[in-house]
Amino acid sequence: MSFIKNYPLLLPLLLSIFCISACQNIPPVTAGIGSEQLTLEQKYSKHLQVHNKKLASRLHISEIKSRKQSDLLQVNLSLTSTYQKSLQLQYQFQWFDKDGFVIEAGKSPWVPLELHGMQTQTVASLAPTPQVATFSLYVREVPEKFFKY
Repeated sequence: MSFIKNYPLLLPLLLSIFCISACQNIPPVTAGIGSEQLTLEQKYSKHLQVHNKKLASRLHISEIKSRKQSDLLQVNLSLTSTYQKSLQLQYQFQWFDKDGFVIEAGKSPWVPLELHGMQTQTVASLAPTPQVATFSLYVREVPEKFFKY
C-alpha cells in the first residue's frame, strides 16, 4: 500500500495501458448485412456484363436463382437499379458450357427492359441446350433517340 501512496498516478496509468492494449485485440464489429452484400455482389458480378462504366455503377444483381428443368438450365436473375431516374435498357443472355465456350453465340435476342428509379426487376431465361453450365447477362443502355413513345 505504501507503494501506491508514493505513486498515486501509477495505478490509473497502468489501468489505462491495460485497457488500451486489451481493446486493440478485439476484432472490429461489422454489420452482417453489409459484409454479406459485398460477398453477394462479388459472387454475382461475374454474371453481369455492362457496356459502360457509368451504367455499371447504376446496376447490380441482387439475387440469382437457377434450376434444371428437363435437363435445361433455367435462370431467374434480379437486376436492381441504384439510380434515381428510369433506365431504358436491353439485355441478352449468353450461355457457356463447362469449359467456358459460348453456346449458340448471337442467337439470344436483345430484350427491352425499363427499370424505374431504385427498382428491382427479375429477368428469366431457359438455356438453349443441356450442355449449358453457366451464363452471363449482357446489359446495354438504349440511346434516347431510339425510345418509342
